[in-house]
Amino acid sequence: MKKRIVVKVGSSSLASPQGGCDPAKLSAIVSNISRLHANGHETVLVSSGAVASGYAQLGYKQRPRTLAAKQAAAAIGQGMLMQQYAALFGQNNCTVAQILLTRGDFSDQERYRHAFQTISLLLSRRILPIINENDTVSVAELTFGDNDMLGALVAGLVHADLYVILTDTDGLYDKDPRKHPDARRIPFLRTVTAEAEALAGSAGALGTGGMASKLKAAKTAHSLGIPCFIGRANGDDGLLSILAGEGVGTYVGMTREQTKKWNVSTRKQWIALHSAVHGRLHVDKGAADALLNKNKSLLAAGIQSVDGSFAAGEVVEVLCDGTLIGRGISRYGADELREALPPAEGNRLEGEVINRDYWVTLLAVSS
Repeated sequence: MKKRIVVKVGSSSLASPQGGCDPAKLSAIVSNISRLHANGHETVLVSSGAVASGYAQLGYKQRPRTLAAKQAAAAIGQGMLMQQYAALFGQNNCTVAQILLTRGDFSDQERYRHAFQTISLLLSRRILPIINENDTVSVAELTFGDNDMLGALVAGLVHADLYVILTDTDGLYDKDPRKHPDARRIPFLRTVTAEAEALAGSAGALGTGGMASKLKAAKTAHSLGIPCFIGRANGDDGLLSILAGEGVGTYVGMTREQTKKWNVSTRKQWIALHSAVHGRLHVDKGAADALLNKNKSLLAAGIQSVDGSFAAGEVVEVLCDGTLIGRGISRYGADELREALPPAEGNRLEGEVINRDYWVTLLAVSS
């Protein structure tokens, strides 16, 4: 059965110690993804490596630390990286397309929708999208934090069947394998638990300091109904083995049946993870129960108070007894809602305040 897979490759899996990308590492990644493609699977590659590819051309002997130098290195390296990818994938009869994203592309609903449509069209035409953060223009306040999280959000955006985070370690261990010969790899996590996060945060417990960010990304993907794999792709068929459930690493997430049931729509992903919040609605327990347990919309009668200033069509948070329960797009502005609250005579608002199709329960999808 054809699957849609998002594969994230980090700089450590590509870079050469002398700067630039290691040709052997790059060829191994391309060979693996090309085999997925040849087997009919739709694949999106989220690739780091732009800064690593470009810093030597700037005269640096090691990866630069200043923002300006990193952005300049990315400006040089992104083209070099894509040139290498295009040549190698071309040898495997696979056409590639470059997509550079920023946080703004996710927070703006129109740009988010267009990104989804563009990637979907490329995949439908058997073209491989290669995605990276637009490091040349991104600033600290508007970054994804790392490409692990970018990959998780892209996996959600395209409704992937599996998110694969390739790394130079073979998954999560119950203790530091370098210090404890009896350390055991954890092959499967039903969810990212507090205990797993504690392991990721302990020095060296996972073989690399970056594992904490990988678990965080896996947790985000899981919240969107997408299982994740963290580990290695050994051999030319490594990704096919991962897809078959036989990968050397740690699987995080749900069964295939649960994934189909809980996959979150593009619109609801945007509301839950990327939209700006313009106000708050405080609701009674009856309204909360209708939203959380009865698959109902929010009616004006259940609203107790309104915070903030927002217009119709903007995203608001919904709270019950001070606890955040979800987000949704309000059909009415703040002033209209306040005018309809008691002691106003009668209810002058018709229909739902938040329609079920524009509601997300954050108790279920919060990271």
